[in-house]
Amino acid sequence: MAALVKCRALLQPVRSQINVISGVCRSDSVLHAFLTKRVPHCVRLASSDVKSGDDLIVRYLDGDDSGIVVLGINRPQSKNAISKNLVTMMSEALESLKKDNKVRTVVLCSMVPGIFCAGADLKERAKMQQSEVGPFVTKARTLITELGTLPMPTIAAIDGAALGGGLEMALACDIRVAASSAKMGLVETKLAIIPGAGGTQRLPRTVGVSVAKELIFAARVLSGAEAKSLGLVNHALEQNESGDAAYLRALDLAREFIPQGPIAIRMAKLAINQGIEVDLKTGLAIEEACYAQVIPTKDRLEGLQAFKEKRPPRFKGE
Repeated sequence: MAALVKCRALLQPVRSQINVISGVCRSDSVLHAFLTKRVPHCVRLASSDVKSGDDLIVRYLDGDDSGIVVLGINRPQSKNAISKNLVTMMSEALESLKKDNKVRTVVLCSMVPGIFCAGADLKERAKMQQSEVGPFVTKARTLITELGTLPMPTIAAIDGAALGGGLEMALACDIRVAASSAKMGLVETKLAIIPGAGGTQRLPRTVGVSVAKELIFAARVLSGAEAKSLGLVNHALEQNESGDAAYLRALDLAREFIPQGPIAIRMAKLAINQGIEVDLKTGLAIEEACYAQVIPTKDRLEGLQAFKEKRPPRFKGE
């Protein structure tokens, strides 16, 4: 009973999201500019679509892809390295997304061919005072934690190198898709530091403790195909001529999620994420509490009615 009470307290913020359908805060100029434009391919944007200085491009897809949001990292001059400005822009975007119940899936990708994210911006880091480094790493860690706790599914599309903090960002996503030629690794020990944005915690939870230690101790860089064999990524594909094979596969996965009940998916994600951190008994109580959230929804009744009438359901997230 105590575990169930704890679970219900945990679910209170999610319950409020279910009851209130809130729009995205679109004060950010990037969100405004790209709200109604559709992404054909993550790396195929006309130069007029990308503003100078926009380190993050946020795209809300429309039509049949409505509900999919694409976050495109766009720092070609720095191999998408994680800078102060990128952390700020991503934090603002995630804050908007987590309040928007109309968002079904978030795809994180790169706007720069051949690179996902090279990790921390070491040139910027070199200019920091020693007293600034710790607070910046804390902000980056908080950002990646926020990415990991978004209520809707998240997919990382790794079409190029994902190193250090770049891989930590991908590890915070629910699903990872990579080109077989993409390179990835937690390479911080080469710089006499350790992964500082969740890598020491999320990598062992993904590939196992012993394998994670080997990879981190050796600062080993894996190909997408090797990462697939270790379970680090869900899918590894041959790269295409456009350089966006992982993005296109991620988009296909997102399209598989869209027809399903959005509240049910959010509750399933919460049950899984919270459940794996506790013992089985507590995990089952979490599942029970999450299941209780879907029982009074209109979507559940719509699912039953659609089954009875032998038609596709029309879920509204209510």
